[in-house]
Amino acid sequence: MDIGFILLQVVALFMALTFHEFAHGWVARRLGDRTAEAQGRLTLNPKDHIDPFGTILLPALLILMKSPVVFGWAKPVPINPRNFRDPRRGMMWSALGGPMINLFLAAALSLVFKGLIMAGIIINGLLLFLVVAIQLNVFLAVFNMIPIPPLDGGRVLVGLLPPRQAMAFSRIEPYGFMIVLALMYFNVLDRFVFYPIQMILRLLGIG
Repeated sequence: MDIGFILLQVVALFMALTFHEFAHGWVARRLGDRTAEAQGRLTLNPKDHIDPFGTILLPALLILMKSPVVFGWAKPVPINPRNFRDPRRGMMWSALGGPMINLFLAAALSLVFKGLIMAGIIINGLLLFLVVAIQLNVFLAVFNMIPIPPLDGGRVLVGLLPPRQAMAFSRIEPYGFMIVLALMYFNVLDRFVFYPIQMILRLLGIG
């Protein structure tokens, strides 16, 4: 195992997850909910967003197993929908903030990567970190937009559906992760996750 490469992956993942959760809280605050701010979670300090299993143990196991995909999650930022004028839409926009910041980060880092190449600044470790960070941010953005709650895409769909259908759909949230894992196990998600990831990476000039 290349310890240096593992550290690059860990740092890139922590960065992506930290910005993801911060964006949820930032959008919620803009819409009137200060819960994350009041609990000290409206921060870019990674230690305040670490989930022992999702941020550390699961990614470590995937790396040690040489999984082609490394992912995880951070401790969810607290959001109180009752503080929004429109709770369903407020939750929808707050959920959308996470994937959007990951795509923004991927685009910004790709510009840095291309700028370094064009300037002839070839620092292998830095370039590798940028590529890993871009890939992870794109993966997290696309994966989280799977329309199954509690993933962000599920919350967005709940915000778009009519109230009755939204209420019925939101009832699957306690089983959401089991559904996602089952879909991953049977390779159902390949077309809906890996194809968009490849397309975005190509658009960014990384794929």
